[in-house]
Amino acid sequence: MKLKTILTAGAVALGLAGAAFADSHAKTKVGFIYVGPIGDLGWTYEHHQGLLAVEEAYGDKVETVYQESVPEGADAERAITQMALQGADIIFTTSFGYMDPTINVAEKFPDVKFEHATGYKRADNVSTYSARFYEGRAVIGHIAGKMTETNKIGYIASFPIPEVIRGINSAYIHAKKANPDVEFSVVWVYTWFDPQKEGDAAQALIDQGVDILMQHTDSTAPQTVAQGAGVYSFGQASDMATFAPAPRISSIIDNWAPYYVARVGAVMDGTWASTDTWDGIAPGMVEIGEFSDAIPADVQAEANALKASLADGSYHAFTGPINKQDGSAWLADGETADDGTLAGMNFYVEGLTGDVPN
Repeated sequence: MKLKTILTAGAVALGLAGAAFADSHAKTKVGFIYVGPIGDLGWTYEHHQGLLAVEEAYGDKVETVYQESVPEGADAERAITQMALQGADIIFTTSFGYMDPTINVAEKFPDVKFEHATGYKRADNVSTYSARFYEGRAVIGHIAGKMTETNKIGYIASFPIPEVIRGINSAYIHAKKANPDVEFSVVWVYTWFDPQKEGDAAQALIDQGVDILMQHTDSTAPQTVAQGAGVYSFGQASDMATFAPAPRISSIIDNWAPYYVARVGAVMDGTWASTDTWDGIAPGMVEIGEFSDAIPADVQAEANALKASLADGSYHAFTGPINKQDGSAWLADGETADDGTLAGMNFYVEGLTGDVPN
């Protein structure tokens, strides 16, 4: 009798374990590789909001995992490989420098789906996605041009890749349209997230007389420096509303959540395919943060009108006449830039000073 009880109990235990194992494998495992900490209140923070949106959308049908502050390069390849070995069904690699590591790992794991943010290399199991950040920078560039009193605007840039160069050009073009006397000073910090370097860059620009700061880096350090110096700034990637109503007077917000929910859903229902996505203000992947009362009502109205024209397609942020920095013609009057040129942009437009680093 005792032996029968033991055998019965063992069978029940095995059955429960088997059910738990089956339930675990029924879940779709979703992985994220982050270049910064999830608390940066910028780029990585917004990607992590996308992870949370996936959890909210699918509940116990998914299991999410992530690794934060993964350096670009060999460390990234190891982290992506480990995530694939742990059974991830789809992995989102969320920084430009993860491009080659993602392609390398994807080749070894053909049954895993990969999604790489801001890159251009694809494979049968690798999609690419990015946002038209330059549309948002057109809007805040207009505001900056209207708001500056010194006519000097500072820009903290991360790496000289097309995404960042496009943003500088778009912000400058629209600041210059709003205020022909505007000058831009660009400081390259060669990092996505380093509060010390970002803060130092912000202070150096302020020491040069800028009274508006923009950034294409991920920490809130420039906001802190701007606040102490009494100059205006814009939130980057996330709203950074903690610094409103000043120095942060508006922001560019990267809204990844709908894309992540849709792509995980495609894995779950078997419709996932390798695609290239480049969305902007119209689909809501790029948002403009609430305007501070520090921005005059007429400037707010102009910025909203610009945003609306970008959204409905009646205006393109790169519309000629625009020359390259050396004065050579690029876009004729009324001509708009094609996506291929924008995707590989490696030059400044006319009026910007300094060189694009190699």
